[in-house]
Amino acid sequence: MSLIVHRVEEVTALIRARRALGAAPEVPLTAEDAMTADLLNRSLELEELNEELRKAHARAHEVAVTLQRAMLPSTTLPDRPGVAVRYRPATSFLNVCGDWYDLIDLDARRLAVAVGDAVGHGLEAAGTMGQLRSALSAAIRATGRPATALTTLAAHAHTVDGALATTAVQVVIDQTTLTVTYSRAGHPPPLLAHGDGAVEVLESATDPPLGAGDDSLPRCEATVGCGPGSTLVLYTDGLIERRGEDIYASLDRLAHSVEHHHLLGPEALADAVLADLVPAPQRGPDDDTALVVIRL
Repeated sequence: MSLIVHRVEEVTALIRARRALGAAPEVPLTAEDAMTADLLNRSLELEELNEELRKAHARAHEVAVTLQRAMLPSTTLPDRPGVAVRYRPATSFLNVCGDWYDLIDLDARRLAVAVGDAVGHGLEAAGTMGQLRSALSAAIRATGRPATALTTLAAHAHTVDGALATTAVQVVIDQTTLTVTYSRAGHPPPLLAHGDGAVEVLESATDPPLGAGDDSLPRCEATVGCGPGSTLVLYTDGLIERRGEDIYASLDRLAHSVEHHHLLGPEALADAVLADLVPAPQRGPDDDTALVVIRL
C-alpha cells in the first residue's frame, strides 16, 4: 500500500513580502521559508481575532454605557438652576459603569444628594449600581438621615451580587437652616467652598465601604453650617485618583481648583474643575467620573 502525504502552505503573505523586498516570488520555498509563511499566516489570524475582540468589547462598552445612562438622572437639570452634573464614562471597558449619582427633594426645604461607586465593570457593574442607587434612594426617602440610609444600604448590599466594597456618600442639604448633613461609606470626602473661597473638606463622618466592616453597627454622621453662596462638590474617585500619586495630593489639587473657580456658576465651575483635573487625553479617561456641583 502506498501513502501520499500532502501539505498545503498558504504563502500569499510571504510572496507579497518577497515582492516588497525585490525577491523573485517563483523561487521554490525552503524549509525556513515555509516556517516564515506559517508564522506570517498565524500573525494575520491573530490580527483578525484581535480585531473581532476589539469590536466585541466596543459593542459591550456601548451597551453598558447606554444602560448606565438610562438608570441615572439626566445631567441636564433645567428645574435645578443651582445644580450641575457631569458624568464621563471610562474609555476602558474594564472600568466602566460603576459610578452613580442621585438628587431627591425630601420636602420643600431639604435636598438629598448621593454619589457612589460600585466595583466591577460593564453590564454587571451597571446592574449592581442600579440596585444600590434605588435602595439608597428608598432609604433616604424613608429616614431622611444620611447615616441611617447608609446603614440600611450596607445591610442590603449583602444580598446584591458584586455590591460589597462599594463606596458611597449621602448628603442632606437643609436650605432653610443652611446646613449640610453627611455620612460617608469609604467614599472620597465632599468639598464645601464657602463664600470667601475657603474650601472645607468634609471628612469627619467616615466609615468603611459596604461590607468592609461590621454592617450591623450604626454609621456616623456630621453636620456643618454654610452661608449663602457656598458651593458643595461631590464626586467619584475617577476625578482625583492618579496612578502612582498620593490620594491627598490629588485631593489638594481638587480643593485648589474649587477655590480658584468658586465664583463661577455651577455649570461653569463643573466644566472648569473637569478641565483642571481630567484634561482629556487622546484615548479618554481611565475610570468613570461623576461630578455634582450645588450652589447653596
